[in-house]
Amino acid sequence: MKTATEARALLRALEGQHPNADTALRYSNAFELLVATMLSAQTTDAGVNEATPSLFARYPDARAMARADVPELEHLVRKTGFFRQKARALVGMAQSLVADHGGQVPAAMEALVALPGVGRKTANVVLGHALGVPGLPVDRHVLRVTNRIGLAHSQDPEVVERQLGELLPPAKWTVASDTLILHGRRICKPKPLCDRCAIRASCDDVRAAGAGAPAMPAAARRSRAMRPRSPRT
Repeated sequence: MKTATEARALLRALEGQHPNADTALRYSNAFELLVATMLSAQTTDAGVNEATPSLFARYPDARAMARADVPELEHLVRKTGFFRQKARALVGMAQSLVADHGGQVPAAMEALVALPGVGRKTANVVLGHALGVPGLPVDRHVLRVTNRIGLAHSQDPEVVERQLGELLPPAKWTVASDTLILHGRRICKPKPLCDRCAIRASCDDVRAAGAGAPAMPAAARRSRAMRPRSPRT
């Protein structure tokens, strides 16, 4: 696995290739980002952004969503997929915010993951982007890219989060995740565009292929391993 110095150099190069990386989800406060991130499970950010304007207009805060009519909420989030599960999770999350946090989104990992439908990835997104707390979201793109280039050696998101966190200073966690996600979407896809990669010369998988191993052998295994999970993310 790469050293901390090597990891920071790789991230600087990737930041140069993907400047101003940020979440694509549209939001105006922590509650909206929490809702949007919960809805993003197993769908696209663009699809979520299509659904959220009418959703936020109808349910602008936790107190309003806690009282939501579930069938109506299901209709509003239907296009994001798994709409019944997501609607129930959103109402449960909002009710917990009202009951336990005065309707406000807590700025602590333990409190966030205790909310219905909220896992570490979602909590890290909200912490890092909306609450000013270092967060390192690990999604399928981060898993794929970090394992290929040698920043992590695991398919467990929590393990990869810990490994990356040890290599990078907390102040860089959120932008590093955003950058790795963009790199996974644009360049380091399941079928990678290595000729367009700014860090090809330092990529472990490319080096392995150059040494005579089959091209991207680990990547194919990882892609098969990354099956859809439940909407709790």
